[in-house]
Amino acid sequence: MTANADARREEIAKRYFRLADAGDPAIVDLFTDDAQMFYPKFGYARGKAQIGAFAGGLGRGVASLRHDVDGFTVISAGDHVVVEGTERGTTTTGVEFPDDKSSFGLFCNVFEFEGLLIKRVHVYVDPDFANTHTQGVEWGQSVQADVAAL
Repeated sequence: MTANADARREEIAKRYFRLADAGDPAIVDLFTDDAQMFYPKFGYARGKAQIGAFAGGLGRGVASLRHDVDGFTVISAGDHVVVEGTERGTTTTGVEFPDDKSSFGLFCNVFEFEGLLIKRVHVYVDPDFANTHTQGVEWGQSVQADVAAL
């Protein structure tokens, strides 16, 4: 693929986030029919129907979501586009995220393309938007307190 194809794939990856933020079901049109998606605590979705169902399910817990598309770090290599960035939003229970104490809104998505369609995307993010799972990170809070005391 050429540098022009790399730029087009990067734009498609950014469009994915814009459509996700809008809750637009047209997001599935960016994928191949046999696409695969991985999301922490969810697992794998295979094919457009499962990917669409996953997107709808995530939307039931998130009232609003916004990715800082202009602040993304985007790297292209062969058939892959890697996007690192931040996201903000509100859960359906009214909790705003991130809290910037133990959740920071950081994510990384790895896209694999087939032509100009997404064949695979693996999402790396903490899905605990409301920061209700604190037990697993309590050790980090004590480390932060120890560092702050230095």
